[in-house]
Amino acid sequence: MRKVAMVLSGCGFKDGAEITESVSALIALSQLNAEVQCFAPDLVFESVDHLDGERTGSRNIQSESARITRGKIKPLKELSSSSFDAIVFPGGFGAALHLSDWASKGSKCKVMPDIVRVIHEFNDESKPIGACCIAPVLLAKVLGGNEITLTIGNDTETAQEIEKTGALHEDCPVDDYITDRANKIVTTPAYMYDDAEPHKVFEGIQGLMRELVEMA
Repeated sequence: MRKVAMVLSGCGFKDGAEITESVSALIALSQLNAEVQCFAPDLVFESVDHLDGERTGSRNIQSESARITRGKIKPLKELSSSSFDAIVFPGGFGAALHLSDWASKGSKCKVMPDIVRVIHEFNDESKPIGACCIAPVLLAKVLGGNEITLTIGNDTETAQEIEKTGALHEDCPVDDYITDRANKIVTTPAYMYDDAEPHKVFEGIQGLMRELVEMA
């Protein structure tokens, strides 16, 4: 049985982890008999009402992420690559708001130190890394100098920012994924396509997870 770490950034696509993507990843990994442990930063943020986009007050990222995992989640600072065979980052705007400030700074962003640490740990130990939707920008910023290859779909503006980090971008449909075998990185666009159908999002994520577990 492979052990996979999953890093969440809240609960909800406007200010946290995208729920369909996160649940799709959990289901796909369960189908593959992988053991999953979820992690999230223990930090406070200003949450957003998903109906009107207005701010609703302060919430905790780890507590919000626990809504997706039925309460089974640990602080990000406790994540160590030594205990896992692979790691995956679902998308959602939280990856660009909390795990980094890509949303405001693009390729010039800073990535949360613990995210930088765990990405380097898994990469240095040649353990596979998966990322969905906007989350591949984290890998681009941290590992772009290695000329890694990844995808966020076909968003030209975001792809251009990714390539400024030194990473290579490949267009990809929502129900597929891109594999960088040399660097053991697997990515899929998911809801980078706003009009994506849920079953297509699942198909892309399911394929990513099969590849991730096979690499592990």
